[in-house]
Amino acid sequence: MQDPQSPAADDVDNCVTDLRTALAAHGITLPSLRADLLTFAGTYAPPVGLVALGNCNTVTARKLAAVLRGGLDLDLPATPKAVPDLRRAVRLHLGGPCADVQLCVTELVANVIRHVGEGALVRVRVARVDGGRIRIEVTDPDTRALPVLVHTTGDDEAGRGLALLDAVALRWGVEPGMRGKTVWCEVQEA
Repeated sequence: MQDPQSPAADDVDNCVTDLRTALAAHGITLPSLRADLLTFAGTYAPPVGLVALGNCNTVTARKLAAVLRGGLDLDLPATPKAVPDLRRAVRLHLGGPCADVQLCVTELVANVIRHVGEGALVRVRVARVDGGRIRIEVTDPDTRALPVLVHTTGDDEAGRGLALLDAVALRWGVEPGMRGKTVWCEVQEA
């Protein structure tokens, strides 16, 4: 049995919670075993951290939850080289031009590269939400490097990313977590 306080156990717990929420949103319950299979799955801890539902790993379970939520959910290293592929994935996911969403994704990942460090692992989520909005989330492992909107002058070479985000987004914010933070924003779908 895995230590319930280990990062792998937290990862499985978070994955199970995401999957349970996504399934519930579609009215899917799994009563056939007379047990809550998703809770049971969280206690199943072989060496790879398999999720008992479908005997899949947490990456596959996250992808399933993302499909059920109707969103894009990607884990990747924050590198300048990854940004064009990320923008392309966002455009393909949304099914057409989405300049504001692509700008926000680019700026949020660029902030991770600049303030957390190139190569930091991030999770990028893009999903349609109520009111014709698109929510963008970028989660990174650093709890200390919190974004701050600064006022720049014409000669400043940096500091415009959040100003761009603030101008384009309907709203944005930061959600600190135990093992990192999520910077999010919402834009109106074009």
